[in-house]
Amino acid sequence: MFGLFTVCGGWAPRDPPTPPVTKWEQGAFDLEPAGVGNGRLRDKRPWDNYEILCDFEHLYRSHEAARRGKQSKRDVVEFEMNLAENLCGLRDHLAERTYHPLPYHRFVISDPKRREIEAPAYRDRVVQHCLCDYILRPALEPRLIYDNAACRLGKGTHFALDRVCGFLREHHRRHGSSGYILKFDVRRYFASISHEVLRRQLRRVFRSEDLLALMDVIIESSATQPGRGLALGNQASQWFALYHLDPVDRIIKEHMRVRHYSRYMDDGVLIHPSRDHLRQCLRQITDQTSRLGLELNEKTQIVPVAQGVRYLGFHLYLTDTGKVIRTVNRQTTTRMRRCLSTVATRYACGEATAHDVQQRVNSYVAHLSHGHTYALRREILSSAVFTVDV
Repeated sequence: MFGLFTVCGGWAPRDPPTPPVTKWEQGAFDLEPAGVGNGRLRDKRPWDNYEILCDFEHLYRSHEAARRGKQSKRDVVEFEMNLAENLCGLRDHLAERTYHPLPYHRFVISDPKRREIEAPAYRDRVVQHCLCDYILRPALEPRLIYDNAACRLGKGTHFALDRVCGFLREHHRRHGSSGYILKFDVRRYFASISHEVLRRQLRRVFRSEDLLALMDVIIESSATQPGRGLALGNQASQWFALYHLDPVDRIIKEHMRVRHYSRYMDDGVLIHPSRDHLRQCLRQITDQTSRLGLELNEKTQIVPVAQGVRYLGFHLYLTDTGKVIRTVNRQTTTRMRRCLSTVATRYACGEATAHDVQQRVNSYVAHLSHGHTYALRREILSSAVFTVDV
């Protein structure tokens, strides 16, 4: 029964109360965008949807990301000459589940060490940008530890170096110069990744059979040997490799409780006051990498904190006052001098422009500025003389 109130001296029934606004009316259960998920309710796994790859806007944005800094390359120009047709054809292949990567362009680099690079065709780079930006990154990013620094937005080599320097300073405040550093490195990491193990890991994250089938195609397309290996030139390979060693990160952080730990792809650094604890960590790491079908190389070692550690091209060590000094490895310095000499020769012959020279010099100076390298920068810049033959 509704309550009553007075109107002009009489009695009249009160209007029924307004029902509360439901979550549906508030928009809490938004539908997914048109063409994504067929209008079903958005769940907690919006990235686990193959149709995201078939969206034309997503493919166009991925093309813009893939061409950034490469607009003058031949394959990019050819793709953009019929951009709409190429993107529509790519979308149709994905929608019909007939997409397959084209053969890779293979070449070898030997600086700083010999590596075989498998570069995908431009159309495949567009697909992989779409896969990484809209599916792999939102799916895998929350599962990674904070100090897994490779290939992640806002992180990278300099982020990892800053973190290790902070760890060294904090260790010095608590324990002084006593303590030890464990540095581990995986032997031929990308070439040794087991496809079967990687598939099992991905199936614990994704449920869409179409997505998993596409990832299987990308993984198998770059096999350096039957059942093993990922292409170094694939963007998707970076995310697969980044997530592949996550069980090692979990053992170090959650089981062994190591506070000071950083990993950049297959290189890891642990700092702890106890050598015995680091030896136990090394046994756990060795066991876990063996279960993944990997092995550690001869660079893996435990050294005193006072000796410092070589990490990502820099040598980091503590002074008696607790200051962290960063110096560049000798191999990096030699490589920079050789590259600048090559650029100077090409510039003198007219094969390189002043803009090319400026870009190369600026990149080296910017990298060296992250260490205590003032004298080295002056020496390298003063020794690099760029002249033009007339």
